[in-house]
Amino acid sequence: MAVKITETILRDAHQSLIATRMTTEQMLPIIEKMDKVGYHSVECWGGATFDASLRFLKEDPWERLRKLRAGFKNTKLQMLFRGQNILGYNHYSDDVVEYFVQKSIANGIDIIRIFDCFNDLRNLETAVKAANKEKGHAQIALSYTLGDAYTLDYWKDTARRIEEMGADSLCIKDMAGLLVPYEADRLVKALKEGTKLPIQLHTHYTSGVASMTYLKAVEAGCDIIDTAMSPFSMGTSQPATEVMVETFKGTPYDTGLDQNLLAEIADYFRPMQEEALKSGLLNPKVMGVNIKTLLYQVPGGMLSNLVSQLKEANAEDKYYQVLEEIPRVRKDFGEPPLVTPSSQIVGTQAVLNVLQGERYKMVTKESKKVLAGEFGQTIKPFNPEVQKKAIGDAEPITCRPADKIAPQLAKFEEEIKEWKQQDEDVLSYALFPQVAIEFFKHRQAQQTRVDVNAADTTNKAYPV
Repeated sequence: MAVKITETILRDAHQSLIATRMTTEQMLPIIEKMDKVGYHSVECWGGATFDASLRFLKEDPWERLRKLRAGFKNTKLQMLFRGQNILGYNHYSDDVVEYFVQKSIANGIDIIRIFDCFNDLRNLETAVKAANKEKGHAQIALSYTLGDAYTLDYWKDTARRIEEMGADSLCIKDMAGLLVPYEADRLVKALKEGTKLPIQLHTHYTSGVASMTYLKAVEAGCDIIDTAMSPFSMGTSQPATEVMVETFKGTPYDTGLDQNLLAEIADYFRPMQEEALKSGLLNPKVMGVNIKTLLYQVPGGMLSNLVSQLKEANAEDKYYQVLEEIPRVRKDFGEPPLVTPSSQIVGTQAVLNVLQGERYKMVTKESKKVLAGEFGQTIKPFNPEVQKKAIGDAEPITCRPADKIAPQLAKFEEEIKEWKQQDEDVLSYALFPQVAIEFFKHRQAQQTRVDVNAADTTNKAYPV
């Protein structure tokens, strides 16, 4: 059966390699060609694109989505959604999650890939129900990780529960490139026993095995793989689209995609890659293979984060000590997968433990939230001593965390009244309040400038 391809160049590829800095204007000219390829879907929204658009590019992410929808007439558009966190770093109330899903689908999203950093399925319920209600495709992603609790039976059982929740498909989300080829073969076969849902695989090239992992996964029955056009592939991004298309050519898994058309698309993005290398936005370091990923289970983005934290503290010599501390902190925190936001929380706590010379002498606000149960349930219990040190005698949350959050939408609507120009503005504000207000001010200033220029049609005497 032909394997299907999800193209990531408009989201995860540039998020992984150039800090999500590709602008909407850079994307639009190539959409018509991309729309002819016959992709299963194009991932183009969600993840960090929302924050980066508002914060760094001074673009409205909703406007980007509408423009992409207008251009992609035949291709499904896909986004990444962090469960009850939506695209932010905290849990939101159910009414905000529901409204975000509704507006995402109304503005053009077809497939919502929903994940939770702890694989706590309770944190996905609201988003899945909302996607079902809006007639969108709800894909639940399992955050793949290693550890003695993560057995094939665990994954198989989770797949069964995902199908019962009402998901339309299942994704193995291997954000750190930890899934090696023969393990992928075993995992896909186990999931196929647990569910009838289509299975998609998402990985990163960080550890150098991703293309081989895709090959074994597809042979084992994986239906869809995530790839990136070659100029923004490999390294901390995905395997190259053209390479995987060629790999399966003439086999039962032949994608049927046209290499000539793909070559034209690659030619469009290549100058962008060269420019990013020249400007320093694309660091050659992230293009290489880092096998330490497998030793320490640390995703590529988390590694670069650690390096910059240690640099700021003039403690780069402590790098290996921190790498060794990360698995210990992860164990204390119930062995969660390391993916946003758990990766940042565990990494920062490990840095503090090493720099302070005493473990948990200082506990970050986010670490306290994890140990108080505010992010949900981990696969293993927390280390009780560390938990006590962090939250004292406070009673940890054991229910679904969002059950403790009162509706927030009306409050956000009230706070944003003076800035609101479209329904979606309240959601931008809910997720990133300060960044959104800065963007709204910028937007207003731009509009004022345009109005002034339009009104100023008087004859002027220009100096010769």
